[in-house]
Amino acid sequence: MSTDIHGGIEFRHPGVDAGYYDGEPWVMAMDLWPLYDQSDYAAFGYLFGVRNYAGFRPLAADRGLPPDLSDGLRAELELMVEAGELHGATWVSWAELSRLDLTSAPAGYAGRLTWSRESLPSLLHQRLVPAQWPREVLEAVGPPPLGLDRSAHLTEWVTGDLRCRYEPLTAGFLLGSTTQWPHVFAVMKALAGRFGEEEIRLVVAFD
Repeated sequence: MSTDIHGGIEFRHPGVDAGYYDGEPWVMAMDLWPLYDQSDYAAFGYLFGVRNYAGFRPLAADRGLPPDLSDGLRAELELMVEAGELHGATWVSWAELSRLDLTSAPAGYAGRLTWSRESLPSLLHQRLVPAQWPREVLEAVGPPPLGLDRSAHLTEWVTGDLRCRYEPLTAGFLLGSTTQWPHVFAVMKALAGRFGEEEIRLVVAFD
């Protein structure tokens, strides 16, 4: 069963500390799904510790829902989390996301390898691989292209009847231009320019 992400972006209202504002301290700015609706477990693992098969040291795992969650996200997430329909609830600030080390990667694996036969493209095989591919992977797909161990980009190639795809497991790739995360980060960065980096957060949970 697949795992999907739910949640949204909040900002802390600037009037909270000004004495004139009596509304909720955190306000929902935007739901997540128009910006991001992929299910990339490597990215989920790196950011939030969910489906963390690669063994990342997650940035923001198991923090739970913030006690001062906005009404908009509370209506969307809280009851489903309490009922066990959503799990892995957590949040992360733009200050944390903006300081990510984009070269970071898990200790045990270097990339994610996907392959299929041209004669049966719907049957995909996927494997997390270390820098030195194990024997069973070499037997299945043959040796990797030269320089693949130093590549920071998506690499695709055909060998015989096999079509292969290799994706590095660096944060820069998992959250980069081949994904929808830049849309999320662009909105958070824009809001941070007005309200401050610590005043913007992404709140998520998973089904």
